[in-house]
Amino acid sequence: MPLLFTVSSRCDEVQSLVKRGCVEAMIENPKGDKKVLKNKAVTNRKKGAEKLKPEDITQIQPQKLSLTLRSGQPQSFELKFKRAEDYPIDLYYLMDLSYSMKDDLENVKNLGTSLMLEMSKITSDFRIGFGSFVEKTVMPYISTTPAKLLNPCTGDQNCTSPFSYKNVLKLTNDGKRFNTLVGQQHISGNLDSPEGGFDAIMQVAVCGDHIGWRNVTRLLVFSTDAGFHFAGDGKLGGIVLPNDGKCHLENNVYTMSHYYDYPSIAHLVQKLSDNNIQTIFAVTEEFQPVYQELKNLIPKSAVGTLSANSSNVINLIIDAYNSLSSEVILENSKLPEGVTIAYTSRCKNGVVSKGENGRKCSNISIGDEVTFNISVTSKGCPKQGKPETIKIKPLGFTEEVEITLNFICECECHNDAIKNSELCHFGNGTYECGACKCNDGRVGRQCECSSNDVATEDMDRTCRKDNGTDICSNNGECVCGTCECKKRDNPEERYSGQYCECDNFNCDRSGNKLCGGHGSCECRVCVCDPMWTGSACDCSLDNSTCMASNKQMCNGRGKCECGTCKCDDPKFQGPTCETCPTCPGVCAEHKECVQCRAFGTGEKKDKCKEECDDFTLIKVRDRDKLPQPNDASYPVMHCKERDANDCWFYYTFAVNNDTKKEVHVVETLDCPSGPDIIPIVAGVVAGIVLIGLALLLIWKLLMIIHDRREFAKFEKEKMNAKWDTGENPIYKSAVTTVINPKYEGK
Repeated sequence: MPLLFTVSSRCDEVQSLVKRGCVEAMIENPKGDKKVLKNKAVTNRKKGAEKLKPEDITQIQPQKLSLTLRSGQPQSFELKFKRAEDYPIDLYYLMDLSYSMKDDLENVKNLGTSLMLEMSKITSDFRIGFGSFVEKTVMPYISTTPAKLLNPCTGDQNCTSPFSYKNVLKLTNDGKRFNTLVGQQHISGNLDSPEGGFDAIMQVAVCGDHIGWRNVTRLLVFSTDAGFHFAGDGKLGGIVLPNDGKCHLENNVYTMSHYYDYPSIAHLVQKLSDNNIQTIFAVTEEFQPVYQELKNLIPKSAVGTLSANSSNVINLIIDAYNSLSSEVILENSKLPEGVTIAYTSRCKNGVVSKGENGRKCSNISIGDEVTFNISVTSKGCPKQGKPETIKIKPLGFTEEVEITLNFICECECHNDAIKNSELCHFGNGTYECGACKCNDGRVGRQCECSSNDVATEDMDRTCRKDNGTDICSNNGECVCGTCECKKRDNPEERYSGQYCECDNFNCDRSGNKLCGGHGSCECRVCVCDPMWTGSACDCSLDNSTCMASNKQMCNGRGKCECGTCKCDDPKFQGPTCETCPTCPGVCAEHKECVQCRAFGTGEKKDKCKEECDDFTLIKVRDRDKLPQPNDASYPVMHCKERDANDCWFYYTFAVNNDTKKEVHVVETLDCPSGPDIIPIVAGVVAGIVLIGLALLLIWKLLMIIHDRREFAKFEKEKMNAKWDTGENPIYKSAVTTVINPKYEGK
């Protein structure tokens, strides 16, 4: 059968290929596939049952599967997660031993046996370890004078030499040994407030052999009452080499603190995640905001408020563990180029989440089973086309799902290729999948041309449509007199046609979607789905959207075009011509006609029959008899208007199911009653008299007060007056008394 289309258009949708003459039996249409390779059921046992090894406990199912992906077709599978009861736990207690933590050390000395007792309620397989840290042993973090190196504390305090990180006790199930070794620890000291805890966390994460981590739940409790140094702070001490993220413990002491800078937060996140370690920050209330921000950057971490002397550390650890273990978050390894993954979670109580929230479930109790639907999609093929492996695991858990991705990049008919086939111009190519794949130096549909003479004028002429100037419509190359169309970066976009004049991506768009999302693009023309029409398939033939609530098409005010009402009168708007923003309202519009027909009044009473005969008038006795919105199957408008005599009248306006206007009006007017003259006159007179009496009383009261004040003033002045009897200085008595000097009184 002769080929009716160019080689580049051999890959297309099935319908398009059949339409262009391909026999369905000759069309290869491979599908994606899914195979579960390992599907061990999740562990279902109770605490106290037969003890299992950690590797025998299963919390995630399936464990291994293979997906065969075809470009654009997602492959989905269901992943189960169930928190196993009595799951082993490893807990490493990393403590700040700077001087400010002196009182805390006393409370931690008995932590081993106490924590063992509490954790036994959760698991029968619990191990605990202990490590401590202070700071980098260089200036300006510590004092490097010989005396301060031996004892960094002041006064008579006996402190141990400063150190960066020390692994005191490897993970063990011996709580008493924990108490003994912690009891032998001494406090140390440094100069600045932030501590070198990040160096210690990095070593705890990467030194699995020294710490003794098992493939179980790994908890790191980081206890401090200060902030932290991070990448870049090492420059203060002349340390510029970035942290290498490797283990540098000798005799359980970190030896490279003076050589490598502090790790960055991102570096810590990576190492903690790679080693499935969940971190609990037990910090004092002062530094809660700082570590809360750090918690937001580190997945599967928690923050607890440490009391001033660490007396609440056990409750803090238990609460933090319950918080961490009640949430599962899935993460995947790096995806190959062009591969995307989508999660949908089905959590407790039927809660379904998608997007980023689809990766996690919260409030999971021991024994609860949750499921995730995971969809993997490939766009195109990786450059190598070889199988790729990705892994999905819950954060903080060692178990994971291994997924092998196989890509459908070629048709199976390539396996039946015939080399040097006679169908390819005397054996100048390989015949595969119904077309020739030419040998080096040969071109053309049947490899009939040599690559040295493909650009002749005669050959180019057959590649020009309608003898135009454009070769292959500028969308391809003329090879041996035949157009070979260009390939697009997007594999779903294609040029086609004898002259590459067609494509499936340059059709009209609507709503930023090709052919409005309701059709397919064929040779730059939209072929619409049923019930759709228009150049961009954006015109719906479904009239149901034009049906108004009163069962009328466009409320009787327009025509239905493309699923939308086109109103006859531009003053009406809305999807069913139901609104009229510029109208005065049906109440005001029908006021005069209701007046003249119901009461024989109003401006239109003389021409009532001519202008007000377009509706049916029904009189009712009172307002309760008017139709209510819930009583009728069509909209009802309630109106209240006033006539020239200030009387109110009430009516309703509606368009019934027969598209006829109905007006129900209350037959009696609500007029205001006239004023009662006698009470008004009596009231005015009484008011005037009372006001006069009140004014007289006020005047009399003021006069009495004034008189009493004057009288009191008079009495006071009278009391203060002096009535002394004295001689007048200018008065001379008329009698003169002379004493005889000789008179001796004998």
